[in-house]
Amino acid sequence: MGSYVPGTQAEREQMLKAIGMEREEQLYADVPEQMLLREPLDIPSGMSELEVRNRMMELAEKNRLYKTILRGAGAYDHFIPSIVKYVPAKEEFLTAYTPYQAEMSQGILQSIFEYQTMICQLTGMDASNASVYDGATAAAEAAAMCRDRKRTVTLVSAAVHPDAINTIRTYCYGSNTELRIVPCKDGKTDMDALKEMLTPDVASLVLQQPNFFGQLEDAKAIGEAVHAAKAMFILSCDPLSLSILPTPKELGADVMVGEGQCLGLPIAWGGPYLGIMATLSKHIRKLPGRIVGETTDDADNKAYVLSLQAREQHIRREKASSNICSNEALCALTAGLYMAAMGPEGMKEAARQTTAKAHYLQTELCKLEGVSLKYKGEFYQEFVTVMPKRDCVLAALEEAGILGGLPMGENEILWCATEKNTRAELDRTVAIVKEVLAK
Repeated sequence: MGSYVPGTQAEREQMLKAIGMEREEQLYADVPEQMLLREPLDIPSGMSELEVRNRMMELAEKNRLYKTILRGAGAYDHFIPSIVKYVPAKEEFLTAYTPYQAEMSQGILQSIFEYQTMICQLTGMDASNASVYDGATAAAEAAAMCRDRKRTVTLVSAAVHPDAINTIRTYCYGSNTELRIVPCKDGKTDMDALKEMLTPDVASLVLQQPNFFGQLEDAKAIGEAVHAAKAMFILSCDPLSLSILPTPKELGADVMVGEGQCLGLPIAWGGPYLGIMATLSKHIRKLPGRIVGETTDDADNKAYVLSLQAREQHIRREKASSNICSNEALCALTAGLYMAAMGPEGMKEAARQTTAKAHYLQTELCKLEGVSLKYKGEFYQEFVTVMPKRDCVLAALEEAGILGGLPMGENEILWCATEKNTRAELDRTVAIVKEVLAK
């Protein structure tokens, strides 16, 4: 590392003299001889900036870009206003770390506070944190915060995103608690099965709205059944859909979680994304992650601070329900900018167009011979079709520069449309599918 330290040889010798040493090797006197590196590592020499740039471009060219994307399953191709990309790229935001020193971090703290405020307005909940890693982590953290000594079992609907289910399962394994899966019926959570599974040891139920198959669950009735069993109701939502759908607060959720990627973050080959978490006031002390509050300084000026920091996740870690200590502040800033730039009406329009175009695609596909809709319930932006020659259909679409839906069970495809998809793109997709099926 010597070549990376910004100090001259004379300065290094002066520092060694100050601590009573003559050579740098003396700093490693307690390191076993066999662990010391006496010869350079057998690795290629470093490249110049130009060589690195060319190599990275060569690797990037292996990625496949699609002009038309009709696949969602947790990552959605929404329109992002240019300002949403510009502001987070400013170095004062890009290089900022967790704002422990409030007096030095007012800009970052305010950006997080504004994000939290908008998430509460969007969800109807009372308090939000500064986000966790992603939607799957948020679901797992919510399940952990809902457990207590007597109630340790987490129920998860089989219609929740598979990544979230697997993350919750990992958390349960680590905490030696139990996960039970509530089965589906016709693409939705089986209410009869759920009622039988709501035993006295159940701490919470995790439900997704819209669910992984795109279906809109009867979330209010499910929440009432969960509360009747004295368990907590965790609702995982697509945040953009909340501009036109009932809020988690209206549906009776105790904790709202979700993936914030649709709020101004590009698909970006899988991240980084942000996990949204919001809850009611009575549960705020169990909420993991950063919480920024507004106060005043000694001159009565508005100021921002990290609130409720003397919590178990910091000072009594072995007793904490969460040990997550990082946040996705840059992604949260991006989401806040998206919500501010779009405004309530802009977000509603994006959600309405998303819904309309998904329904148009579904209608046109189901007009084709051999294509049927697997689940008949109401949906927001995704739906599942059953069609012959599934793999041939997806291959033909890919050849035409269209990323088709996600292949699932036998001859099943999970399709998605957003406001970015034009009618011409959707019609072209349907025409290609029709051509393949006719062969």
